[in-house]
Amino acid sequence: MPLKISSYCQITDSGVWLNGEEIPIIRTNETANAWLDDIYRSLELQYLKFFKMDKLCKAGFLAAELVCNDIRLDKSVYHKDIAVVCFNRSSSLDDDTLYQATINDTKNYFPSPAVFVYTLANIVTGEIAIRNKIMGETSFYISEKRELTQMRDAIIDVFQDDTVNGLLCGWVEYFDNQCDVLMMYVERERMQAADSAVRTMKHEKLTLIQNTNRSERK
Repeated sequence: MPLKISSYCQITDSGVWLNGEEIPIIRTNETANAWLDDIYRSLELQYLKFFKMDKLCKAGFLAAELVCNDIRLDKSVYHKDIAVVCFNRSSSLDDDTLYQATINDTKNYFPSPAVFVYTLANIVTGEIAIRNKIMGETSFYISEKRELTQMRDAIIDVFQDDTVNGLLCGWVEYFDNQCDVLMMYVERERMQAADSAVRTMKHEKLTLIQNTNRSERK
């Protein structure tokens, strides 16, 4: 099952890279809170729901947006053959911490529904799927560290399903204003070259058989 990475994006606190090339981002200020919004504006994206997202979703969304635009994914049609799988270490702890602060003090009790809705890490994969009309599997795994072997095994497992042709996947970590994202688009290798090679081998084998028969008749 030959697979290939067609595009990848990295976002950290210090920059944004697409396929290894740094993308210039105009910083409005040096605060961590503004960094993801600065990326959004610098890319001139048009998706107002972005500003309602928490930071983990914003980070994953931006990386997915860059990758999907790079592979020219058509956002006007549904994609049943594409899946989304992400990993991180902190789950939704950044939001969990914020939400806990709203319920700690019984005398100043103000639970926030806007924060609570993002206290699940798989909201990230859901937001990415909605934006790109992806109808395949969406999963989010929690791992103590960025374990490439685990990620590779999960990727291979997704492609055991013959209906899956593409996978948006990667490490999406955001906690305590620290951003670490690596998003990739993995797809099956196109088989035209392999088919052509098989046809060539069959043709050469047939020619060999024909020539052998002629020689024997002589």
